[in-house]
Amino acid sequence: MKKIEAIIKPFKLDDVKEALNEIGIQGMTISEVKGYGRQKGHKEIYRGAEYVVDFIPKIKIEIVLPSDRVEQTVTTIREAANTGKLGDGKIFVFAVEEAVRVRTGELGKDAI
Repeated sequence: MKKIEAIIKPFKLDDVKEALNEIGIQGMTISEVKGYGRQKGHKEIYRGAEYVVDFIPKIKIEIVLPSDRVEQTVTTIREAANTGKLGDGKIFVFAVEEAVRVRTGELGKDAI
């Protein structure tokens, strides 16, 4: 099993969710997060005063799935989240040792 964490622009969430539904990915966790990479924030002017916004709002999508679905899922997320501009995000893939469904006690792939 693998865990995919994707950090994307907030306005791309619906596109990514729809694309994942089309390939049969049903479960995911979404979090509103803030951060920066190469963008390094930006400057804004509020009531005549300039200030730096260091952390840019993003969406983090977390998905746990069987290892054989990772490549297709990563490709789908990348294509759906891509705008071609700086700050489109990142996708990380981690190994998952075990999953347990709390309600039934099912383990592994049965739990996801």
